[in-house]
Amino acid sequence: MAVRKAGAGKASPASPELAQVRERIDGIDRQIQDLIAERAHWARQVGKAKGPLTAAIDYYRPEREAQVLRRVLDRNQGPLNDEVLLRLFREIMSACLAQQEPLKVGFLGPEGTFSQQALHKHFGHSAKGLPLASIEEVFQEVEAGHADFGIVPVENSGQGTIQSTLDMFLTSPLKICGEVELAVHQFLMSRTGRIEDIERVYSHPLSLAQAKAWLRQHLPKAEKIPASSNAEAARRARNADDSAAIAGENAGHVYGLKTIAGPIEDHPDNTTRFLVLGRELLPPCGHDRTSLMVFVRDQPGALYNVLSPFARHGVSMNRIESRPAHTGRWQYAFFIDVDGHAQDGPVAAALAELGGFAADIRILGAYPVALL
Repeated sequence: MAVRKAGAGKASPASPELAQVRERIDGIDRQIQDLIAERAHWARQVGKAKGPLTAAIDYYRPEREAQVLRRVLDRNQGPLNDEVLLRLFREIMSACLAQQEPLKVGFLGPEGTFSQQALHKHFGHSAKGLPLASIEEVFQEVEAGHADFGIVPVENSGQGTIQSTLDMFLTSPLKICGEVELAVHQFLMSRTGRIEDIERVYSHPLSLAQAKAWLRQHLPKAEKIPASSNAEAARRARNADDSAAIAGENAGHVYGLKTIAGPIEDHPDNTTRFLVLGRELLPPCGHDRTSLMVFVRDQPGALYNVLSPFARHGVSMNRIESRPAHTGRWQYAFFIDVDGHAQDGPVAAALAELGGFAADIRILGAYPVALL
């Protein structure tokens, strides 16, 4: 019979050096907590200084938040990376703002979508998310004032522009108040977690397209069924052993699915850009982008006339997309993103010159550029 040595199985006492380190960490934690409490106090003072405002949106200034977060990046000297620090400060700011009242933000639901992830990345977890059934409904809820802001996808790095979002701007009075870039990773998930059981795969059409090559190689005979969102696909897949969903990991957690494979997107740098919808144009923050919708007259050189003022005034163009204007047969609107705020001298000069050529110009938004 083995003889057990005295003290075996007990945790050895911490060395004096380790004890000192832990004591120092505990002291820093107390300081951090005190400073967060102090920040929350002064955030409430900002609300009092603004007077008797009634809603969270009256206290929230996206351009001011962008300036604060950019200073966080400028000060960062490690060891934590920029993304981690941004997430920490975003949550602190989100919690401080929610003392007045949580922001209400509409997103393409149900729970577990990439749109919900984009909401949390931009507004933090203290904002109240409102899951909605369609992009059109997100626009409608913000227009009606039932949501303070909305989050909608607008383009994917591999699949291009989401046309249904652009088309909503043809008639909506809403403004773009921000943008979010989200790295999108797709996972194949099911109730059983066995690929040999799979006869059908549910997912949003864009996600099916993003994983087309993987599906062709690994599930060539499975039926591919479009869903309104990846989270809806996950919700449907949980009801049958022979069904699977392509969605983000978060959707799998929400609907109790097991991961079979992933990430399975064909391009590892797969990124989706989201727009933040609001009801007002924002003042400059210093690192802005302006989105425009330009209706052109049907004449020779129309596109040249649209583009040349930006070139002459040294304004960099990030994107241009044409869509049917729905104002007449073969009439088109150009959606244009440029660097700078609409109030900046070069951008304002280019817009003034453009006004002589265009049938109509709408500023869809002038907003802070996504940080990360």
